[in-house]
Amino acid sequence: DVSQETLDRSTVGSLRPGSFVNLERAVTPSTRLGGHIVQGHVDGTGKFLSASESGGFWTLRVSYPKEIGQYLVFKGSIAVEGISLTIAKLTDEYFEIAIIPKTWEMTNLSGLKNGSDVNLEVDIIAKYVERILLYRDGPDRSGNITIEKLRDLGFA
Repeated sequence: DVSQETLDRSTVGSLRPGSFVNLERAVTPSTRLGGHIVQGHVDGTGKFLSASESGGFWTLRVSYPKEIGQYLVFKGSIAVEGISLTIAKLTDEYFEIAIIPKTWEMTNLSGLKNGSDVNLEVDIIAKYVERILLYRDGPDRSGNITIEKLRDLGFA
């Protein structure tokens, strides 16, 4: 079963029987963390723009929707098609990721065509930091005391 939320935010709706997808086991509290924290919650889709190879290593260029741009940083993490990767280059329209030969061979990245939609997941820690900063002074974000705010808190 697939929820409407998943269909709206991911490429799942375009999959056909036999499609190659990347699956990883969930992290447990006793699992050693050796990389980025990926939850498997797609934040949006981007477009696969290009791939270039040099000595068996690949550089992939992917566009991203503006609403996730604030969470992307150079050398930060991004999951593309469920694969946790490091941003090697970042612009306002796209990012590039460096792919080692083993990842290229063992994932569906090697089968992507220019213009293909790809699932993107940003760093969960970045989203939590944003939320904390946004609401540190209360939901109105201004820090001002208003009659409405006092009423909402039960003081007026």
